[in-house]
Amino acid sequence: MKITLLLIATLFLGVTVQAQQDVPQNYFSDPLKIPIILSGSFGELRSNHFHSGLDIKTQQREGIPIYAPADGFVNRIKVAHYGYGKALYIKHPNGYSTVYAHLQNYAGAIQEFVKDAQYAKESFEIELFPEANQLSVKKGDLIGYTGNSGSSGGPHLHYEIRDAASRPMNPMLFGVEVPDTKKPLVNGVFAYPISDDAQINQSQNPVKLRLILQQDGSYKAEGIHAFGKIGFGVNTSDQQNGASNKNGAYQIKTTVNGTENFRVDFQKFSFAETRYLNRYIDYDYFETNRSRIQKLYRQSNNPLSVITQEIDNGYVTVTEGLNTNYTIEIKDFKGNTSKIVVPIEGKKEEILDPKNVNTTDDYIYANQATSITKGKFSIYIPSDALYEDTYLDIEVNGDTLHFHKDVIPIHKNITITVDASNYASEDMDHLYLGRLNYRGDPYYNTTYRKGDKLSARTRTFGSYVLVSDTTPPTIRPVNFDDNKWISNNETLKVKIEDDLSGISSYRATVNGKFILMEYNYKTDVLIYDFDDEVISASENNLKVIVVDNVGNSATFEATFFRK
Repeated sequence: MKITLLLIATLFLGVTVQAQQDVPQNYFSDPLKIPIILSGSFGELRSNHFHSGLDIKTQQREGIPIYAPADGFVNRIKVAHYGYGKALYIKHPNGYSTVYAHLQNYAGAIQEFVKDAQYAKESFEIELFPEANQLSVKKGDLIGYTGNSGSSGGPHLHYEIRDAASRPMNPMLFGVEVPDTKKPLVNGVFAYPISDDAQINQSQNPVKLRLILQQDGSYKAEGIHAFGKIGFGVNTSDQQNGASNKNGAYQIKTTVNGTENFRVDFQKFSFAETRYLNRYIDYDYFETNRSRIQKLYRQSNNPLSVITQEIDNGYVTVTEGLNTNYTIEIKDFKGNTSKIVVPIEGKKEEILDPKNVNTTDDYIYANQATSITKGKFSIYIPSDALYEDTYLDIEVNGDTLHFHKDVIPIHKNITITVDASNYASEDMDHLYLGRLNYRGDPYYNTTYRKGDKLSARTRTFGSYVLVSDTTPPTIRPVNFDDNKWISNNETLKVKIEDDLSGISSYRATVNGKFILMEYNYKTDVLIYDFDDEVISASENNLKVIVVDNVGNSATFEATFFRK
């Protein structure tokens, strides 16, 4: 079996190396005409996914021109409140596609195409798939402007290159140049007992190793005593020149007594596999300490293709009386390398720190579907929703379900159903299931009703509560007053808020005619741009209707004058 796995890994590595050699160089130019400094690297570990592109800093401002890096045509446009915000997709003749996200606006004919479609649909959010001859671009054409739309944490350009199968690839393979002379940072190394008889320093639980900096800049871990099958993990990050933020590493390689036994390369992955990041990291440690450890071994139910080399799934089997040298090498794209050596002495000792296992009444087999009923709550866990068999701590107190603690990753949606028959029928439509956040406030989960039962799907453990929301959203003007002249205004701004279930939809009209208002959920503001030239009268009657997620609605009306 080990020989078969090694053969497969070797073949895959050969394909990966060949793929890198075949990547076209000097085909794509940079999308921005400013120095390329990154706030996020390809493959960087994010919440529930690997980062699929480069986040390019835009000098803390919006509106920087974006240029087509090669000939092609726009084959997809998506405008959303969340996620990528305003995003643009370009297909190129060589089979690759480029993606641009969090834009402030599109440019030229693309912007006109989008605006026309938004007004035709009477919706800000929209997804379009232009024909190949509708929006052609030439290399160097202006296609848009950088922004901060969607779920962006600050102004930047998210830039991707995808192959013909729509798999994101590391843009740096294509020649994007980022100055980098700094070695990756080593923030911690951890050892994990794997087999039932495994131990590390007389413990059956994960152990953080003490690292000693050597004169040559490498690290040597304080020697450990171990026995059985063990694995290692590393917390690491990288920095490029001119940037203080921490990004992800490009490659991590391990060796056992000089023989390579595990390698991770962040060159390419598919969106279908990216959520398996939660199996790759130490999820419990991350949720407890907000720091990600990359496990340098492949556990069951981990199909990640970024693991390109492995012997015995990256594990180390330590036997009594034998010494082993375990080495971790971390590289960035420029080849700057950090090295850690871990001396291991094979020694079976008395266990002083036995494995922590919290047994409960509910033991879940990962490969089986499971239904559980507690009080008024029912839980359906589909097969393979969890990565491994585990005990779950489940309790119900009235309208609150305490559904374990968020220290175990969920891969597939689990359905929670609650019997709300004790509520009056007229109150039923105002109910929803919310997950309690760290402050104890309920965060809205999309909730479905069937008779007296409400259900929601989730991929996060935690406490869920049945919440009643009877309060409509609030609406107030930001940059104008009722019955006032606003001839000098470039925009019309309205603030909308909802404290419980959150905003579901909105619609704005002037003199009965739809106007396009852009919703910025980070500031709770709707913005209409007078450049749309929808309004021509001097006296204008504005009407804004906002609906929350359980159907409460609010209406705001005002009159403004404009020359």
